[in-house]
Amino acid sequence: MAYLQINGNAIHYQLEGLEQGPVLLFSNSLGSDLTMWNDVVEPLRSHFRILRYDTTGHGQTPPSQEPISIADLGQDVLGLLDALGIAQVNFCGLSMGGLIGQWLAVHHPDRINKLVLCNTAARIGTVNAWSERINTVSQQGISAIADAVLNRWLTDGFQQANPESTARLLTMVKANTAEGHVACSAVLRDTDLRATIHHITAPTLIIAGTYDPVTTVSDGQFMQQEIPNAQLCELSAAHMSVVEKADAVVQLLLAFLEEPATQSESLASGPPTQSTYEQGMTVRRAVLGDAHVDRANAGLTDFNADFQDFITRYAWGEIWTRPGLTRHSRSLITLGMLIALNRETEFKMHVRAAFNNGVTLDELKEVIMHSALYCGLPAANAAFQAAQEIINERQP
Repeated sequence: MAYLQINGNAIHYQLEGLEQGPVLLFSNSLGSDLTMWNDVVEPLRSHFRILRYDTTGHGQTPPSQEPISIADLGQDVLGLLDALGIAQVNFCGLSMGGLIGQWLAVHHPDRINKLVLCNTAARIGTVNAWSERINTVSQQGISAIADAVLNRWLTDGFQQANPESTARLLTMVKANTAEGHVACSAVLRDTDLRATIHHITAPTLIIAGTYDPVTTVSDGQFMQQEIPNAQLCELSAAHMSVVEKADAVVQLLLAFLEEPATQSESLASGPPTQSTYEQGMTVRRAVLGDAHVDRANAGLTDFNADFQDFITRYAWGEIWTRPGLTRHSRSLITLGMLIALNRETEFKMHVRAAFNNGVTLDELKEVIMHSALYCGLPAANAAFQAAQEIINERQP
């Protein structure tokens, strides 16, 4: 266990993963602790230096002795970064953690490289609802609301299929102190960032849950409209998407956080450090995977070398790196066009690539369903069969 004295409080944190990698900071929701991220952290350790912490009054961080605000929670993060000598992070927060991330991105934009907002809103809930929560927990303790919290966090289907994960989360909720829960509930009651998030300049990914009754898809759409160039991805989950759809969240994080800077950002920071070919090879490997690219390179001959060079420089170095669309969007568009053109081999290759770019099974299904309308039933039927082959390959 590691603690740092930040603003008069002992903040519990964990720092792990890739020693010299970019720092990815996770901020927990109300009622949870840093272990809520376990399912997404494990596969990300080889990509990032991962920093997690328990928000004041949660997990192993004791509650504050004074009333707190969203600014205080944000200052805790800044103090933690300063104490660890970290100048800038990629920030990922869920619910309350996402609200903290929005505050930081508005008031301290130099500390946020990229921002991921999971199942959150610029204004979470209502004053009356939070006041009722505060009264209930103050008088009856956290156990009085634990089951209701869990039912908002997870869909019924997930709870029935995953009793161990469900029990672990319920234990997490009950382990937090009533004092800490009440203090942070008051923060959420009093925080409204709807008028300020348009100042956010960090590249932003918003993840919303179709069945989230707390921070709805509409809340995500509002943030996307207000935050310049923000991306929105909807997952088939309730409030705790990082548990219910952990694999999809991991793919979204990898695709978004490892996306190269846009052309305008590159120009602002000086001359490019990679040639078009080198940049293309970087993106080609990220999208198609090392194994695919290595096979292509192993098959180079005098006859096909110019064609492979053309693909790398023009397809991957110029088109796939253009700032107008994300890799996620380009994958969806590419899949639709390949269905229309009946290019089965390329379609299968880009189904694999789509998963690397954060495309979910639900999104893949919807692209093929959409193609049935505009490309015809035979084309969609062939696409479903080809996609199923790739899905079967991925299953252990």
